[in-house]
Amino acid sequence: MCEQMHLAALILSAIGAINWGLVALLNFNLVEKLDHLVGAKNLLSRVVYIVIGVAGLYLLIDIIAPCSIFK
Repeated sequence: MCEQMHLAALILSAIGAINWGLVALLNFNLVEKLDHLVGAKNLLSRVVYIVIGVAGLYLLIDIIAPCSIFK
């Protein structure tokens, strides 16, 4: 269970990092573009940012206490 959560958090954090890299380099926000395609008017982008933020927080906690919280 811990390995799957860790992998999911790593993938989500990588997606967030790639998005911020695109914003910094090309002024292109992939999450906002997806939001406009779906027509959710900020709802989708807020959910994506929250999920990516939780994944980053999980990874930070996992560095301090590897999987001991979830056992």
